[in-house]
Amino acid sequence: MSASKWIFGGLGFVLGGPIGALIGVFIASMIDGASQLLLSDNDGDAQGHPHSSRQRTTHATQGDIRVSIIVLLACVIKADGRILKSEISSIKPFLVRNFGEEGAKQALQLLKQLLQKDINPAEIATQIRQHVNYSVRLELVHLLLEVAKADGEVVEAETNVIQQIAFHMGIATADYQSLLSLYRKNRDANWAYTALEILPTATDEEVKKAYRRMAMKYHPDKVANAGENIRQQATDKFRAINEAYEHIKSIRGL
Repeated sequence: MSASKWIFGGLGFVLGGPIGALIGVFIASMIDGASQLLLSDNDGDAQGHPHSSRQRTTHATQGDIRVSIIVLLACVIKADGRILKSEISSIKPFLVRNFGEEGAKQALQLLKQLLQKDINPAEIATQIRQHVNYSVRLELVHLLLEVAKADGEVVEAETNVIQQIAFHMGIATADYQSLLSLYRKNRDANWAYTALEILPTATDEEVKKAYRRMAMKYHPDKVANAGENIRQQATDKFRAINEAYEHIKSIRGL
C-alpha cells in the first residue's frame, strides 16, 4: 500500500464541507479514484457543503482523523501570521512519529499546500465536531498543544487559535484548561489542580474522586479505534493525570 493511501485511505466526512474544499484537489492527485469519491460523497450544495442529513450519518475513520490533524496543524502554524521554516522543521519529527517516514513525506506535502490557503479554524472545528466523538476531539486538542510546543514554547497566538478550535469542537472549558495546564507547569503553581479540574481548596477525598474521574476520561481504550497517534496522545494525558495526582499527594503529604 502506498504512503498516500495509508494516510488518506478510508476517507468519509472530510471529502465534503470546508475540509473537503481545502484538500480535495490534493487527495484527487494522490489516491486512485479519489475524484470519483469527491463526486459521489459530495451530495450537498454547489459549494461542496454536505446536507445536514449526511453530516449526521457519516462517521470519522482513521483516514478522516489523519487528514483532520494535518488541517488543524496548518491552522496552528499560521496562528501568528508567519510561516517559518523552523516551525515546519520542528514538526517533522512529530509527523514521522505519527505517520512513519513515507507517510510523513505525504503529510508534509499536504501541510505545505494548506499553508498557502485561507483556513477558517471555526469552520474546520465545527465539521470535525459533527463527526468525531468527544474523547477523540479532546486528544486532537491535546495533540495541537503538543505541536505548538514543538518549537520550544507554546505562545499566546497559538493558544488563542487552539482555544478557538476547542470551543468550536464543543470541548468544555474545564477540559481545555486541564490540557493547557500541562504546558504551564513552570508558570502556574496550581497546574496539577487545574489538570484534575478541581480547585486547590478541594478536600483530599475530592482530589481522589477527581483523579479517578479524569483517569477514566482519558483512558486510552476510549480512543482505541481512532488510530495509534490519537491513542498515544491519550496515553500521554493518562500519564500526565497520574503525575498531577502524585504531585498533589506530595504537596499534601498523602
